[in-house]
Amino acid sequence: MSSDYSSDDMPLARPNGHLSATTISKAEDKAMDRGNSRAKSLVAPVSIRHGPIKDEHAMDIDSPPVNGNKRKSRSSFNHTVSYKDESDSEDGPMTKRQKADSDDSDDDVPLTKRKPKLPPKASETDMLDIDDSDDDEPLNVKLAQKRKSIENAAAREAKQAKQRKPAPKKSIKDESDDDLPLSRAKPAKRQSNGTAGKSNGVKKDIDSDSDAPIRKKKTALATKAKPTKATPAKKVPAKSAKKEQSEDPGDGEEGEEEYRWWDAPKKEDDSIKWNMLEHNGVLFPPEYEPLPKNVRLLYDGTPVNLHIEAEEVAGFFGAMLNSTHNVENPVFQKNFFGDFCEIITRTGGAKDKQGNKVAIKEFSKLDFKQIFEYYQAKSDARKARPGAEKKAEKAEKDKAEAAYMFCKWDGRKEKVGNFRVEPPGLFRGRGEHPKTGKVKKRVLPEQITINIGKDAEVPPAPAGHKWKAVQHDNKATWLAMWQENINGAYKYVMLAANSSVKGQSDFKKFEKARNLKNHIARIRKDYQTELHSSLMQDRQRATAMYLIDKLALRAGNEKDAENEAETVGCCSLKFEHVTLKAPDTVIFDFLGKDSIRYYDEVRVEKQVFKNFQHFKKPPKGEGDDLFDRLTTTQLNKHLSSYMPGLTAKVFRTYNASYTMGKLLKDIKVAPNMTVAEKVNLYNQANREVAVLCNHKRTVGAGHEAQMEKLGDRIKGLKFQQWRTKLMLIDVDPKQKKKKGADFFKLDEDLDDAWIQEHLNFLVEEERKKISKKFEKDNQKRVADGEKPMPDKELKERLKAADDLGKQYKKEYKSQKVEAEGKGPTVEKIEANIKKIDDRIKNFELQAADREGNKEVALGTSKINYIDPRLTVVFSKKFDVPIEKLFSKTLREKFNWAIKSVEDEENWEF
Repeated sequence: MSSDYSSDDMPLARPNGHLSATTISKAEDKAMDRGNSRAKSLVAPVSIRHGPIKDEHAMDIDSPPVNGNKRKSRSSFNHTVSYKDESDSEDGPMTKRQKADSDDSDDDVPLTKRKPKLPPKASETDMLDIDDSDDDEPLNVKLAQKRKSIENAAAREAKQAKQRKPAPKKSIKDESDDDLPLSRAKPAKRQSNGTAGKSNGVKKDIDSDSDAPIRKKKTALATKAKPTKATPAKKVPAKSAKKEQSEDPGDGEEGEEEYRWWDAPKKEDDSIKWNMLEHNGVLFPPEYEPLPKNVRLLYDGTPVNLHIEAEEVAGFFGAMLNSTHNVENPVFQKNFFGDFCEIITRTGGAKDKQGNKVAIKEFSKLDFKQIFEYYQAKSDARKARPGAEKKAEKAEKDKAEAAYMFCKWDGRKEKVGNFRVEPPGLFRGRGEHPKTGKVKKRVLPEQITINIGKDAEVPPAPAGHKWKAVQHDNKATWLAMWQENINGAYKYVMLAANSSVKGQSDFKKFEKARNLKNHIARIRKDYQTELHSSLMQDRQRATAMYLIDKLALRAGNEKDAENEAETVGCCSLKFEHVTLKAPDTVIFDFLGKDSIRYYDEVRVEKQVFKNFQHFKKPPKGEGDDLFDRLTTTQLNKHLSSYMPGLTAKVFRTYNASYTMGKLLKDIKVAPNMTVAEKVNLYNQANREVAVLCNHKRTVGAGHEAQMEKLGDRIKGLKFQQWRTKLMLIDVDPKQKKKKGADFFKLDEDLDDAWIQEHLNFLVEEERKKISKKFEKDNQKRVADGEKPMPDKELKERLKAADDLGKQYKKEYKSQKVEAEGKGPTVEKIEANIKKIDDRIKNFELQAADREGNKEVALGTSKINYIDPRLTVVFSKKFDVPIEKLFSKTLREKFNWAIKSVEDEENWEF
């Protein structure tokens, strides 16, 4: 194929850098082939991210990565993948445990303080396998074969799509602006320079939503949306409308009609986002409260008085002394101290009690202890307040926020997302951000631009202030905007994730990825051909497309090293980020998105390996770009020649959704499967997609503790089941002979030491329960004007816990348990045993799932890359409540997906 680049597009080598040759001769290629043929290639390619490669025949081409000991490795997953293309109810008293703490991630720990950690051995990465399969085929081979079969299926579908006759026109439910399936859309003309021709547009169906502006109103919220005649909107049932009213402060609508935009006629001009927009602006953080006179910053042991602005900044640092991974970071300290000194100088300097100036020159002499203790005591006091006081404060807060929570968008009430202006503080950033510790200044109204309808009333700025500007841009979806001082980035107030605007954006994103399946076979065929091109720029582009498609690498953009953390993607890989090991292993080691280290050894096609040898050819060295004749802009320009709007990012969405669709389609569900088992099958598919997209997370510090607590919960259920079984003998002694001695044995996981500890735990839990009940009863008596009960009453009540402890110990020793409950029968007790058994299985599934997900971020792929309609179809097909797969927030965000395929069980991506 011809190149898409003009000479103006050609990237230049950085100062003192080296640029790859323009062309690659056949002689060079052949010489490299001869050198590579000396090393023996293994049959089964493996990614070390899922287990290390052991190849005694492999020959190092490069030395180990120079940055190998600088960055924290993301530990390996529990699956292995080949990317080489070979063929073209409530808990009972016996089980109650305190809820596990949330995962503590070490993502914010400075990388310079982290110990280098490479992926573990393959033998250490075996996950808890709940599959009953006895197949000994290695998991990496299975996954590789599955991936290849999915790619082949995609190629077949693309071929079939070309042969289909044009389908009748459908509603927005099945099409977006320019993302029609290939069989239905007019093909874009390929220009001589490789770019796509202009879109032919879409035939006008029905006039777009009413353009009539509404009159100015003082009340900016709550008006009924009028559905179009063509597609009447469904009313939300009165019961659910009431529920929504109570949950959303400021929601004064009754019988609010749901806007089913996915059923609405397509707009004539999709660039126009709204015709009428009203809102109440933004909510500013509270003003700073000065420190008490007895709380001061100390400098070299001397209390100093600061201007209120400098004092506030000192408070930012002092309040976070317990965040040692930030305040002990030298970069954080340096940046904070620089900004702090500048503010002190600008505001008149620091002074002692006598009014003498104190020169603050050394960070090490600053003592924030008094400030920390003040804010810590304030925090503890807030937490210790009575529940009624907390509830009243929340009600007051909700009332203050109610006016900002909703806007009126083309006559419909839509929820606003981030209507609060971020308070001032210290910037933290992610990873080794060079600006961590700098002061985020307070945002003033004079910095904020308001975007609102021409006929709407502009929300007033706070007293004594005015807005920077007011505009009426109906092609923009933001309500307010300002520029922050750290990186000069623009912050926007947008609609909430569950709004119709965000929903339509998500819909278009997934439809664009869905349309890629009609072009993917041709794209893959073309880049496979260009891997052998004599033009270096074509070969680099093809190699980048291979990595983006097969390894799901992000495209990568240029970074400002002084202002941003040095993270890279495919197109911005440097010489030192890639190490080669013959015959076909490529070792990647770089900081990816969010400064998380990407370390992986991947077996690739020999041509790709050879191309990397060309890209690293001397005189190139550390600091030089590998893809020095390719930029992200050029790559996306080339991709758009295949399909309008196609970018490297769309590949991730397509590969994730298409793979998930195929995996879910292949799931076999037995008739007697529980909901928990079906959910586990769904999570396994989701996990494979997360592996494909490199959605990793570091194992939280609390993971082991959580697993231990979950294990205790399972053991507690087993102990409870053992007691319940012994109740059978109490009701009917013949059951011992009938069911056999093994049925009544304690589970082998329950040793004597654990049981004794568990019994003590149960007694202590009972004591807490009695104490809380006593406290609650006393509060009620005081509220009713009665005298509280004396402490001796509590002591009397606590005897019941001691008696319970004696009972448990007696039961354990005698192996006899008296049947509990009203009118216990064999049938009732057996039913209870079955219920406990089901709960044990569910918890064991959860344990296996949690262990398998400890290094995989399932949420990222589920929220951003997997078409939510696939999850909805799975839910309906296998009768799994959608609540088990989507949280309340996701159900609101993906309401369009739930409703749009509610009657389409066989919908496919």
